Amino acid sequence: MDTRVDVVVIGAGLAGLTAARDISRTGATVAVLEARDRVGGRTLTRDVGGGLVDLGGQWVGPRQRHILRLADGLGLARFAQHHQGTKVLEVRGERRTYQGKVPSLPLLSLLDLQRTVWKLEGLARRVPRERPSAAPRAAEWDALTVEQWKQRHVPTWGARAALDIATRAVFAAEPSELSFLHFLSYVHSNGGLMPLTEIEGGAQAERFVDGAQSLSQRLAEKLPPGRVILSAPVRAVLQDARGVSVTTEDGRTFRARYAVVATPPALAERIDFGADLPTARRRVHADLPMGSVIKVVATYATPFWREAGLSGEAVSDVGPVRLCFDDCGSGGHHPALVGFFLGDTARTWTGRPAQDIHRAALEGFARFFGAQALTPLAVAELDWKAEAFSTGCYVGLPRPGTLTAVGDALRAPFGRVHWAGTETAIEGCGYLDGAVESGERAATELAARLTAPSST
Repeated sequence: MDTRVDVVVIGAGLAGLTAARDISRTGATVAVLEARDRVGGRTLTRDVGGGLVDLGGQWVGPRQRHILRLADGLGLARFAQHHQGTKVLEVRGERRTYQGKVPSLPLLSLLDLQRTVWKLEGLARRVPRERPSAAPRAAEWDALTVEQWKQRHVPTWGARAALDIATRAVFAAEPSELSFLHFLSYVHSNGGLMPLTEIEGGAQAERFVDGAQSLSQRLAEKLPPGRVILSAPVRAVLQDARGVSVTTEDGRTFRARYAVVATPPALAERIDFGADLPTARRRVHADLPMGSVIKVVATYATPFWREAGLSGEAVSDVGPVRLCFDDCGSGGHHPALVGFFLGDTARTWTGRPAQDIHRAALEGFARFFGAQALTPLAVAELDWKAEAFSTGCYVGLPRPGTLTAVGDALRAPFGRVHWAGTETAIEGCGYLDGAVESGERAATELAARLTAPSST
């Protein structure tokens, strides 16, 4: 293909491909460079045991307007995440069951948990989504970790355990790692703490019949032929007064008027942007490490947990599997469970043999749902921490002190280089929705520059 285009987009995930689509619609020419041998970024749909499963991002919720609009435009069908039945909560090694949305905790812990949720959601609304550092207590909150805030404000063991479980589930990180300001900003970006953790009406409400990776595959198909170049890791994005030069690992150079970098900040750190890259932007790349998660899917002959009246949903504060959902296909076909190793647990298990990870996951499923979980038809795992072009999942997480110091640099263009990716999103940060929102924003920024009379 022609190596001279109007815009080079780096990254063929949802953010990059959304930006490329919208830029192409203006009549500008685009090249999309992707390090992997596939499109989709942090989504990956594979056939496991004769049915499609998502080994990366997979859920969407009713509040996520950007991803839903995209999916509807692409004609992608969705189905409701199964959640009917009894749920499992494992705390302090004790297995408890409950129905509905109220976990089986002592009364004082339940009251404390409700108070904590109200408090967190109230504080989150005080953090401007566009600029968290402008919050009235931004410096104080950014210096705190979620763990430190919890120790000061959450007295009961049950509410503390529930907050720990929710934090790991939502961020794939430990409460001791997270800036409290970022926690609040993330909650506000996604419409509240409860929508982040719930299925019905929440961020886990629906899945795609063809898998979440189909979003990126459809977007790539709509670009002109040859515009998505795979297996092309970018090593340098250098600019001058007339444009940018983007060089790949194998020595190819693409010349463009502008560039969009749609990779996680931690991966952008590998790219040479030149000596004049602002210090604040360098710190963004260095101080937003990825969350840590290993995802395991097991398929079965029958959905035995449903037959026993269990929903397939489980959370735990012990053992490798900290979070579990029913992962059956639409209509209940292709019975499956999906489990997550999160935070410290994922880091402990990363790099271990697949069969060991499978065994640990199945033992966790059996603890939650019964011994039938030990005899699957097929098992697949993905250690996102070990993925060279992800280094983790779900999202880059600012270290304490980062948002107030350099948060304004997350979206600020650097000369002819613009930034996308779910980490930069104002709405839906950390989710598929945020990836789409960020791609749309970057395309809007560039459309204005490409059509400006003085544009070169």
